[in-house]
Amino acid sequence: MPSPKSPAAVQQVTQARPKKAPESDAGVAPAVLINRRIAELQDWRGELLAQLRAIITSANEGVVEEWKWNIPVWSCSGILCTGETYKKAVKLTFAKGASLEDPEQLFNASLDGNTRRAIDFTEGCAIKEAALKALVLSAIRWNQSLAESKPRSRGP
Repeated sequence: MPSPKSPAAVQQVTQARPKKAPESDAGVAPAVLINRRIAELQDWRGELLAQLRAIITSANEGVVEEWKWNIPVWSCSGILCTGETYKKAVKLTFAKGASLEDPEQLFNASLDGNTRRAIDFTEGCAIKEAALKALVLSAIRWNQSLAESKPRSRGP
């Protein structure tokens, strides 16, 4: 196994990163790209992603939709979560999920890492809307606390 900083390890990490969005997406509003993703799914995943999107964006008026890594991203004072779709699940990955309280135990994936946590939603699952909204608000507070703790640079 290569050491963490060896060229082979760097190459493995680089190859594992998500692909950039296609050039055809350049200049297209994130909301339009997210709408396209929902429409192209044409099954329960599109409907579920639309429901999750509505919950996330209704949590706080400061939530911004973005399109990064060819997937929907929701931010407020930093990335809150991403919305990935797979054959058997729609996954919300919270960027700082390991630092968030999860009293309703929504996190059910990516539990081993020190930073991210995810929720896999499968076909027919019940969405705990109030708990998800609370988790989004917790992520916003976490991002805001990080922003406030960073030292501000002084002008010339």
